[in-house]
Amino acid sequence: MNAEDLRLDAALTERGLVRSRTVAARLIADGLVTVDGKPVVKASHRVSDDAVLEVAATDHYVSRGAHKLIAALDAFALPIAGRTVLDAGASTGGFSQVLLERDAAQVIAIDVGHGQLAPSLMDEPRLKLVEGFNIRYATPETVAGASGITERPDLIVGDLSFISLTTVLPALAATAVPGADFVLLIKPQFEVGKGGIREGVVHNAGLRSDAIAGVLWAAWDLGLGTNGLVASPIAGATGNREYLCWLSTAGTNPTEWMKRIEVLVGA
Repeated sequence: MNAEDLRLDAALTERGLVRSRTVAARLIADGLVTVDGKPVVKASHRVSDDAVLEVAATDHYVSRGAHKLIAALDAFALPIAGRTVLDAGASTGGFSQVLLERDAAQVIAIDVGHGQLAPSLMDEPRLKLVEGFNIRYATPETVAGASGITERPDLIVGDLSFISLTTVLPALAATAVPGADFVLLIKPQFEVGKGGIREGVVHNAGLRSDAIAGVLWAAWDLGLGTNGLVASPIAGATGNREYLCWLSTAGTNPTEWMKRIEVLVGA
């Protein structure tokens, strides 16, 4: 190993194969990068100047997360056209892209980070990007002030990391109009304690079940019942199984979904 060797994420950026190290790290984690013909899934992997780096071709979506939302919207038969939508944890914009393609009237794309939205979405007039905004503390007023859109969302979608949905749900519920729909990605790795994670993955089906139920009960306490629950068609970057829920005031008590949860987690 040469002292001048670069991290893989840095090398991809330096060679112009990706637009930022954040994007590079995501592509690497998704298994879309090879070094000398072999896939590497660690951004910290060191590569030499003469290493052959390749990024696999992907479909037209700006992130694989798009397929997670597509699966949920199709399963729930949830209409998008004409709606004002808040995308919490927008990142590169996979969820936002799906919403725009399904004719959302406007999308408020919120992320705590900066510089992650795909360039192809930057000029979309129906999308308003809000960066450096912590959704945990959102209110109708702060969202309107940051986005310039005074109409409260009637649909909120979310793909959030490093925070529990139980912590974020109160702000999301308060920000939406009464009767709004919520389609949220449940990531058990951020719902269970550190003791339930091994090598970044929640292996125990019982813990995954508890994670899902915990989110549904937190929503119920806010007046939101469950309308639908599906497994994500794609695992998380480290192999975690993830799930999507559809919540609204018209939804039912979580107790009615316990058997469904058991089936989904394989308990």
